[in-house]
Amino acid sequence: METDKRLVREIEHGKYLISSGAGEVWNWESPAGKLRWQRRVKMLSSILHEGDRILELGCGTGYFTRELAKLRVHVTAIDISPELIEVAKSEVKSENVSFEVQNAYEMTYGSNQFNAVIGSSVLHHLEIEKAVTEIFRVLKPGGMIAFTEPNMLNPQIALQKNIPWLKRKLGDSPDETAFFSWRIKKLLTRAGFISVQVMPFDFLHPSVPAKLINPVIGISKIAEKTPILKAIAGSLFIQAAKG
Repeated sequence: METDKRLVREIEHGKYLISSGAGEVWNWESPAGKLRWQRRVKMLSSILHEGDRILELGCGTGYFTRELAKLRVHVTAIDISPELIEVAKSEVKSENVSFEVQNAYEMTYGSNQFNAVIGSSVLHHLEIEKAVTEIFRVLKPGGMIAFTEPNMLNPQIALQKNIPWLKRKLGDSPDETAFFSWRIKKLLTRAGFISVQVMPFDFLHPSVPAKLINPVIGISKIAEKTPILKAIAGSLFIQAAKG
């Protein structure tokens, strides 16, 4: 029953994103935000190969789908929100992409269907254990997953995800959270994934003024290589394979 309520809240959040401007809520439209987005596209696309059958989880309005459509892969892009799917369909018209409304916990696909399952900022919206089990099921043996997700060790993320009024103010859905790197790694390993890697990254905040972006990127590169400090980066890059 609680799962059903959570799905309803996510569908309602989809309506909010459309009315408020999804790109603005997700912080992809500022100069720094666009650079952060481009970096995520490169990271998530790095596991893909020509001809792969890809499942994009939580496609939203099609921001990432648009980039996948440029590659020589076959993309099935899903979301729980019918409204977001309709926007995505209007934004991305490509023969190698199909959009479907799907419940990430009970997908209608057969087992061992996809070469890769990927997504940008989607797992933290889900009941993670149910989602991971279903992702493992639809992934082909040897297939890969790649996700970028918020890092709970980052001070701003920790406040945003745990203080209800701040969560509402910043446009989060009621149930979304963030991950500790060691916990998500343990969960994926327990689910049967191998070669699990969880890398903290990103100290470039979307509100950084354009004239300060290059200096901040320079500092960010150093911070991402510095033990202890890198652990509090804003995001996690998650990769794993189905054994």
